[in-house]
Amino acid sequence: MKTHFPGIKPVVYEGPRSKNPLAFKHYNPDERVEGKTLKEHLRFSVVYWHTFRNALSDPFGAGTAIRPWDDGSNSVKNAQTRVRAAFEFMEKLGAPFYAFHDRDVAPEGKDLRETNKNLDAVVKVLKEEQQRTGIRLLWGTANLFSHPRYLHGAATSCNADVFAFAAAQVKKALEVAHELGGAGYVFWGGREGYSTLLNTDLKREQEHLAKFLHLAVDYKKRIGFQGQFYIEPKPKEPTKHQYDSDAAACLNFLRQFDLLSHLKLNLETNHATLAGHTMQHELEVAGAAGALGSIDANTGDELLGWDTDQFPTSVYLTTQIMLTILKYGGLATGGVNFDAKVRRESFEPVDLFHAHIGGMDTFARGLKIAAAIRKDGRLAEFVRQRYGSWDSGRGAQIERGQTSFGELEAAMLKQGEAAPNVSGRQEYLENLINEFL
Repeated sequence: MKTHFPGIKPVVYEGPRSKNPLAFKHYNPDERVEGKTLKEHLRFSVVYWHTFRNALSDPFGAGTAIRPWDDGSNSVKNAQTRVRAAFEFMEKLGAPFYAFHDRDVAPEGKDLRETNKNLDAVVKVLKEEQQRTGIRLLWGTANLFSHPRYLHGAATSCNADVFAFAAAQVKKALEVAHELGGAGYVFWGGREGYSTLLNTDLKREQEHLAKFLHLAVDYKKRIGFQGQFYIEPKPKEPTKHQYDSDAAACLNFLRQFDLLSHLKLNLETNHATLAGHTMQHELEVAGAAGALGSIDANTGDELLGWDTDQFPTSVYLTTQIMLTILKYGGLATGGVNFDAKVRRESFEPVDLFHAHIGGMDTFARGLKIAAAIRKDGRLAEFVRQRYGSWDSGRGAQIERGQTSFGELEAAMLKQGEAAPNVSGRQEYLENLINEFL
């Protein structure tokens, strides 16, 4: 078999003293934390679009990426060759999962029939490589935002024919995810939003989006696809406002249209930043609603106001993320999906390894630190004591629904005042976290 990454051996764990840039310092897949291996906890996934389809262009310059396996054509044969290179990369990296959009892996044809035929030809190779390597599909999705037909959106388009085309595209993408044994399927509404309300029937568009998702749920059941459905929040870009703007908005939408039992959330750090939230906030909102499903692991540059999709290198960030993920029982069907891209200046194939190794090590450290904080117990105990007044007496009665406004008024008239019972001690808690970093 042709080697697309010559000279690069499988990446192994060498420990924190290693100086080898192509070795893990902290990610030991077999190391156990809280009863599971790191591989089971983190379920790392490589994304096809940024890693194998990104030419590293930007609005000010052409692409810089050197990808010897790619001849630059939009042919099915080149797409099949790209699959072989992708799986060699993932196999050498030791990533157990990958994720893709339909248009990442196969070229669009002159019409839908030819496009589906192209996809089938590439899926055959994907299936062969999955069987050869044991690497699995974390989730698939359909690109409903790049083609000009989607300039007004897909499910929320003002054109019913565009809705129908998008439905046909998702139908095929679901069939592919099912055929490949995908653990899930993601809906990201890249253009499901608006640029101006002057030309937008917001109520109708949201109703159409809900109808689209219900049709997808129906078809999932029809074909017997067992993967988890996810919806991914993002507030803006490419539109000014997207209907899936953050975790709370997505949950409200899912509840309003009776979809919450069918979809969980796939949360991304850079999207949280664009929404004005921390990633931990988004995770907590989803977790509290029982809707925490999967994460896109990246980070943004807070000095830049767009989706820079950088690889995560902050141990503080990954510690916060893993504290919440562990709190809510971990990622079951989801995973840590590197929706991240190397910088335009990092154009050589080896840079793809450097980036993913760094991200995997950073998450491994975050997981182990989070587990140590949980084992220490001081953080959890502080939170428990802070809410101690709700565990008995009046607080417990309120939570059990055993009181009324009248009874509470009478109690406060008798008591006279309610005083804060404990300091928030934010500085102490921040210092506590720093003890473990």
